[in-house]
Amino acid sequence: MALLRPWAALRLALAALVMMASFGLSPAAAQEALRPLINALGTGGFPERAEAVKTLAATGDPKVPEILTYLSDGELYAPKAGGAVYRVGAGNAVTDPLTGTPSEGVSAGSLQKIRLNNTLRGAITTAMSQLTLLSPDRNKRFSAAQDILKSADPAQLSLVDGALAQEKDGAIKSLLESARAVMVLKSDHSIEDKKAAIDTVAARGNREALTILQTALAGAPADLAPLIQGKIDGIARQLALWDVAQNIWYGLSLGSVLLLAAIGLAITFGVMGVINMAHGEMVMLGAYTTYVVQQAVATYAPGFATFGLAIAVPTAFLVTALIGIAIERGIIRFLYGRPLETLLATWGLSLILQQAIRTIFGPTNRQVDNPSWMSGTVDVGGLAVTWNRLWIIVFSLAVFFALLTLLKRSRLGLQMRAVTQNRRMASSMGIRTPYVDALTFGLGSGIAGMAGVALSQIDNVSPNLGQNYIIDSFMVVVFGGVGNLWGTLVGALSLGIANKFLEPYAGAVLGKILILVLIILFIQRRPRGLFALKGRAIEQ
Repeated sequence: MALLRPWAALRLALAALVMMASFGLSPAAAQEALRPLINALGTGGFPERAEAVKTLAATGDPKVPEILTYLSDGELYAPKAGGAVYRVGAGNAVTDPLTGTPSEGVSAGSLQKIRLNNTLRGAITTAMSQLTLLSPDRNKRFSAAQDILKSADPAQLSLVDGALAQEKDGAIKSLLESARAVMVLKSDHSIEDKKAAIDTVAARGNREALTILQTALAGAPADLAPLIQGKIDGIARQLALWDVAQNIWYGLSLGSVLLLAAIGLAITFGVMGVINMAHGEMVMLGAYTTYVVQQAVATYAPGFATFGLAIAVPTAFLVTALIGIAIERGIIRFLYGRPLETLLATWGLSLILQQAIRTIFGPTNRQVDNPSWMSGTVDVGGLAVTWNRLWIIVFSLAVFFALLTLLKRSRLGLQMRAVTQNRRMASSMGIRTPYVDALTFGLGSGIAGMAGVALSQIDNVSPNLGQNYIIDSFMVVVFGGVGNLWGTLVGALSLGIANKFLEPYAGAVLGKILILVLIILFIQRRPRGLFALKGRAIEQ
């Protein structure tokens, strides 16, 4: 050991020179300054090589991880008498480990592999973790901190302490503090240190902390077991509350999807009394319009790819609105007063539209990319909020209030409300009811198309997309009150939340069946739904 100290001092001195070179020299000169430390890997025994690995890691040079990877993979060789270190790759090609250039005049047969043992492998692993934890790249440090927390090897305690002393990022520092606490729990530290570590882990308050404490409880001494159990119970109660909040969030996001899918159906069904079984296909056409717009933008204007979704919203509205007007003028207007025939006709139309999409785009799912501002998740306490769901909720409410404003403040809205309350009286007052019917059907179809734009961000774009929401949309409309937008809003959010609370206990399919049964029982008591419209025609 006495002989090892001068060797280590020499390595540290050389490391200091390399670090100075990294600030004052060019990259090529800094690499050349690193070369003596690399050559030291081929001399001495295992302890000296482990010390050389530590010295290399202490430089923080970006080339060091690559060199240590070569060493770990058994690709570093050196002459038997010592000297320069080379990399021997595939086909016994001898290259310079720093530059990768072929080493002329050096054959693989004249070299011997730099051998490893467990101690040296451990030094390499620690050095790689240290280099990553000290990396200027925040993402690399965060990933390394997560890996250290997963392994929580007490042998890396000093490494974590060193990284904690330098770390400024709060999120990374929290991970390192948790990793240190877990390491302390696994080590032979004092009871007081372990109590402090338990408090640190419990402060995280998440499921990972619960798992760590449950693992620690299994081998905990008698004087620590009550403290750990108390922390476990506290975290479990906290997580139960967050689970309720998470279910409410999932329910609101599902409710916003149902609101988008049902809001167009609500005005169509309320004004015209038409059971439109092809409404789901309008949603599907909106999703495929989003796909086509995204492909066109990527091909002809790639610089505007971020705005592809914003361009798709009005495009999908126009496309589906025009198709809806064509359906009303070509089919629906001949079937007023015959609800069963209308249902059969629109159901057949839905099959035709599905087959047309399969013929044009194929039966497989189409990929619609999320823009960067709709990607990712943000954690609010124990609640995971995805950006795409949040934006869909905002979009749904924006569409709802825009439609409400249209119905309350515009001439078309006044005419639609008049037709809804009493079609014959509205016609006798000079309102062109066929004109209102066509625009109403087009408006409902256009809103369904915008729903397809939103659904393309969270669901598969396929010919069957609309079929997944048509039944739920009818349930929302009937439950909320036919033709009442506020009833549609309340009904969609209520059914969404109810679904998410029933699913964990009854499953997705049985949960929907229970919802359907509850709606049937509710309609028996309130046939007009939550918010019934008033009008002579309705009361007849």
